[in-house]
Amino acid sequence: MTIAPAEYRQRREALLEKIGGGTALFRSAPMAVMHNDVEYSFRQDSDFYYLTGFDEPSAVAVFTPHHEEHQFVLFVQPKDPEKETWVGLRAGVDAAKERYGADIAYSIDELDEKLPQYIEKADRIYHRMGRDRAFDTKVIAHWQRQLAKYQKEGRGPIALEDPRAIFHPLRMVKSPAELALMRRAAEIAVDAHARAFEVTRPGCYEYEIQAELEYVFRKRGALGPAYPSIVASGVNACILHYIENSRQMQDSDLLLIDAGCSYDYYNSDITRTFPVGGRFTTEQKLLYELVLEAQQQAIAEVKPGNPYNAFHDKAVRVLVEGFVELGILKGNVDQLIEEEKYKPYYMHRTGHWLGVDVHDVGAYKLGDDRWQPLQPGHVLTVEPGIYIAPDVKPAEDQPEVDDRWRGIGIRIEDDVLVTAAGQEVLTAALPKSVEDMERRNVAWVQ
Repeated sequence: MTIAPAEYRQRREALLEKIGGGTALFRSAPMAVMHNDVEYSFRQDSDFYYLTGFDEPSAVAVFTPHHEEHQFVLFVQPKDPEKETWVGLRAGVDAAKERYGADIAYSIDELDEKLPQYIEKADRIYHRMGRDRAFDTKVIAHWQRQLAKYQKEGRGPIALEDPRAIFHPLRMVKSPAELALMRRAAEIAVDAHARAFEVTRPGCYEYEIQAELEYVFRKRGALGPAYPSIVASGVNACILHYIENSRQMQDSDLLLIDAGCSYDYYNSDITRTFPVGGRFTTEQKLLYELVLEAQQQAIAEVKPGNPYNAFHDKAVRVLVEGFVELGILKGNVDQLIEEEKYKPYYMHRTGHWLGVDVHDVGAYKLGDDRWQPLQPGHVLTVEPGIYIAPDVKPAEDQPEVDDRWRGIGIRIEDDVLVTAAGQEVLTAALPKSVEDMERRNVAWVQ
């Protein structure tokens, strides 16, 4: 299960059409250092990988629709048997062309020599600044040399432009092959969450549950976690990106697990919250039911043509109505929403795009007043929550929080595909009802 070479070619053709008379440059990700001379496992830059499928560092991809022979050019590390003995095999120049569909490939050492021929006739250079200072400096130097020739030749790149505005919309709509990978990532993550649910007991440490999750990820063929796994028990669940995962769980705790995996570069992202001891307290159950209702109503708003903010607005309204009913907030619901009086207890948006990046690319708004309309092929998360920290301070003119609510953190998150008919919840196989979370029926974890 992977992306076929023909699909990578189609992606490049779509980009070439978008950039017209320009030249686009994409730099591979750098190797990241863990400590001293020990490096992290390499993870390719998402844009670079999306266009090439090439999974090595120290590479540059050049796209030149105006060049007579070479529209797709790769600069890569050459073969080097001695270095490959230490750090792994390289494709090399010849294989970069044959295996990855480049019109021509060069050694990365030839970049300065060869690049001018691919930018000298361009009307602009597309390059994303700010990610690699050394490469930014190199691109600017080449651009300035071309600008110096402009008065004499009357041609060349007179602008340096970020490619994201024209390129990232192409990544937003997922192809059938991409969706197959995302379904696989979702399936593996569902199994991992089910395993975590099955083994969680009072007295376990959060890191033990993290180990169970990530064991399933790797055993089932995922590259590993899509992001640092959040295994947050008790008051830790009120910390949105808690990753220490070191606390020993108690019988009365809720356990919030936010964990997904990466499968061939495509990601899943799931959150479930359940009682460690097998039963919600009255207060935990009331808040859990409120979050679940907010999520279910929000998911119903994920459909073609709806603006991106519709599902968030629905979740906020349900939560605020619930807060008023429970006495956590007081006042008119519309006014409470307008004045954001709910923010001490729900401080994040209800979702994000999902794909090659966990927080995938693409604009959420198209100008000041217009939200991105949803369309078939978009994939996003729907993840409302309630977080009432032990030391929470209510918004101005709002009541103090009763001690019985303090220390409760709950989030429920699923991955949702926009379809022509509405939506498909890719992670629907993982239960979330009160009954399932209280272990009254554990058949789903067998």
